[in-house]
Amino acid sequence: MTLTRLLCAAALVCGATPVLADDFITATSDDAFDDVTFAVESAIVGRGLVIDSHTHTGDMLERTRADVGSDVVLFDGAEIFLFCSAEVSRKVMEADPTNIRYCPYAIAVYQRPGEPVTVGYMHRDEPTMAPVNDLLHGLVDEAMNG
Repeated sequence: MTLTRLLCAAALVCGATPVLADDFITATSDDAFDDVTFAVESAIVGRGLVIDSHTHTGDMLERTRADVGSDVVLFDGAEIFLFCSAEVSRKVMEADPTNIRYCPYAIAVYQRPGEPVTVGYMHRDEPTMAPVNDLLHGLVDEAMNG
């Protein structure tokens, strides 16, 4: 079984709804956006990781919507957490120093109008990135399933 299929199977067992598109792994929740965002942040910090950046992408897009000539509301909320793990990063970069290009790691939380909250992360197909994929999957699973 490929890692991607294994991740999908694990997500289904845990009650998440996985969707694969361009290696962006997602799961959805009917919980409130703020609750899901808090759960993702708590999962990251709870593992002793430091959030380098917490972007408020949805706020920026809404604030600048008219300025760029658009009337499309993309998100009811959209935030991205950027963070790194010294242990995992060292492991994947010792295996392949070019893996530096993937650090920091990101988990996005967003909600389109009228849709459930989505949490997603980039899954990397490189075998040396398996520890990062495992970390991101574990964090999303913890946030979505407690």
